[in-house]
Amino acid sequence: MPQQTRKAQSYRRTVNRINKVIAGLQRLGIAFGPTQLLTVTGRRSGQPRTFPLAVLSLAGGRYLVQAFPNAAWVANARAAAQAAEVVTLTRGRRRSTARLVEVPVPERGPLLREVVRTQPASAAQRYVTNGLAEAPTADAVAAAADRIAVFRIEQL
Repeated sequence: MPQQTRKAQSYRRTVNRINKVIAGLQRLGIAFGPTQLLTVTGRRSGQPRTFPLAVLSLAGGRYLVQAFPNAAWVANARAAAQAAEVVTLTRGRRRSTARLVEVPVPERGPLLREVVRTQPASAAQRYVTNGLAEAPTADAVAAAADRIAVFRIEQL
């Protein structure tokens, strides 16, 4: 197994463990940074699925940006967006409903550049570690726009 793949898998396992803790604390009413719980209908099960995600303020809007390849939340969010279903965002004890709109690939580049410019350096490095981008630079992450899903949150 290539070193990059092992590193990405190890990183993802660590993040999954941390996400379980963050989700539990969020459910208790304790909020962390930009993290919110996205609850969306499962595309296969039809049951609610909840994922802790960073909601980013970019270009005057609020967005969810994929950080891992084959992320389950992306497939569920994509199905919800296509069906114009309502999702729930929870931060601490506050809940709100919204619709997700997937940003077309040609429009993702500027948003991804802004992610690299405004977020900690670890955000850009995460795209490299997980095999989504070639380098942790704004241009390299923007060039990977076809591999990084971006959803605009439209508050209801």
